[in-house]
Amino acid sequence: MMSVKKLPAHEVGSGNIFADLGLPNAGEHQLKAALIVQLKRVIAERGLTQVSAAKLVEMKQPDLSKLMRGEFRLASVEKLMRMLTAFDQDVEITIKPHRKRGEAGRITFIPAA
Repeated sequence: MMSVKKLPAHEVGSGNIFADLGLPNAGEHQLKAALIVQLKRVIAERGLTQVSAAKLVEMKQPDLSKLMRGEFRLASVEKLMRMLTAFDQDVEITIKPHRKRGEAGRITFIPAA
């Protein structure tokens, strides 16, 4: 007979670790993190060094390195989107009404397949 293991007491996260940690601007942090993940993916797929990638996005290599390690204050969401376009990536922004009236809208990042 198979035993069933109980999970330790835990809370289900909101889907945004920054909000779960109570950080201000949690939505912006989550969006920046997603954009940086995409940026890292593109740089790795192309086999670029940070030096050559930094030149493409007009940033100093040490600053790009810090950004890749999560120092979000070094770039705005707009700057990160422009950096992705420098790597021949299209960035699309869609605005639509939120499903539930009376609730604040949300920002969602959906990477291309």
